[in-house]
Amino acid sequence: MKTLAAAFFLFIGCVSPTLADTIAIIGTGNVAKALGPEFAALGHTIVYGSRSPDSEKTQDLVSGTPGQASAALPSRAIVDADIVVLAVPGLLVEEITRDLGDLSGKIIIDPTNPLVGDWDTEMELGVDSSNTQIIQNVAPSAFVVKAFSTLNWRQMVEPGGAISIPIAGDSDAAKQRVAELISGMGLEPMDLGPVKNAHWIEGMTIVWLNNRKSDRPDFEYHLRRID
Repeated sequence: MKTLAAAFFLFIGCVSPTLADTIAIIGTGNVAKALGPEFAALGHTIVYGSRSPDSEKTQDLVSGTPGQASAALPSRAIVDADIVVLAVPGLLVEEITRDLGDLSGKIIIDPTNPLVGDWDTEMELGVDSSNTQIIQNVAPSAFVVKAFSTLNWRQMVEPGGAISIPIAGDSDAAKQRVAELISGMGLEPMDLGPVKNAHWIEGMTIVWLNNRKSDRPDFEYHLRRID
């Protein structure tokens, strides 16, 4: 299996010749709790990056994750990872990405949104570009893909129907790898182009969040593919 995967990745042009089967998830909040076990169920090895890897909260998450899951400090968790998921507060991505160290050649999944506001006010985007572009600027030798930012963490685990996951990034090979993870979870990846389009994906989050806080109908995204 690993040999076939390696050949596939060489063919599509990814710089890493090995299957991305070690996934570092930075953070231990709701998004990490949703994605970690889901990715592990697909056969991947999960390493949670936590400032307190030995804490009861973190160890409970490790115990609830299938396979040989573990936890380490964030900068250590990414060392052997092929994919890094930044399941962190949206307005802290630049600082956290810098603190992780060398991310060269790794696929970085960005599920964050730079949200400003609270439950009593209208949410707005807190940056002019996007978190994905910020991460790519900090880690120019990594392959950053926006994904999982337009749905509630609960729907990551129990979608309850067809849900689209818009993705954006400059590496087609990296987007293909992330799309495989999405499809494996029973969700539908939708490639929306280069990293610059992540700004519009983050705007999609504003729309459903502000609707959810109002008396207007609640919804999740499903984009109908046109053949």
